Amino acid sequence: MIYRKHLFLMLIFLFVSCSNEEEQLPVISAVYNNLHAPQEGGQGQPISGPFTKFSFETGQTTSGNDWDVAFRGTTILVNGGSEVGIGDEPARTGEGAVSIVDGVFNSVLSADGLAFSQDSSSGTAVLPGSGNGWYVYNPQAYLITPIPGKILVFKTNNGHYAKLEILSYYKDAPSSPNAMQDPSRYYTFNYVYNPNKGNMDLQ
Repeated sequence: MIYRKHLFLMLIFLFVSCSNEEEQLPVISAVYNNLHAPQEGGQGQPISGPFTKFSFETGQTTSGNDWDVAFRGTTILVNGGSEVGIGDEPARTGEGAVSIVDGVFNSVLSADGLAFSQDSSSGTAVLPGSGNGWYVYNPQAYLITPIPGKILVFKTNNGHYAKLEILSYYKDAPSSPNAMQDPSRYYTFNYVYNPNKGNMDLQ
């Protein structure tokens, strides 16, 4: 009788363990091409215009509050924290944050142990300006170029984790962009998204 009881408990344990394993969804890896992030103004004039908002969960741009990261020109926002104080920025309704990691995209395997920052009245979590955040500007060629090895790791608006590597700022991601010919403010990026809430694995 005792043997049967132990066997029954063991079977329940194995069933629950297998069920929990089955509930883990596969990590999503994808490339997003030509996310258009236009802006108005610049060149000494006030910058304005709506941000293009992106959701890692759907892998698409969104007009709702389910966004994780938003783009306008070279400015990047997260859906967490508070408003920065720039024109036309979307309201923060989530718990999003970002950490910028130096390394190779495929070598960033987890969000565990990273220090995350949110937007605030002190500024954007992804710092603006050439050499400060994700890009450098070449004033001779008028080119915006992603800094190699800058990986953006996100906590999403609803507590998931993702990583993103910006590949190009120009339409169709030319290997040698020409600022006089290639339309700018078109982001192409790699990303990995973990659909299992709270799971920090990024591989």
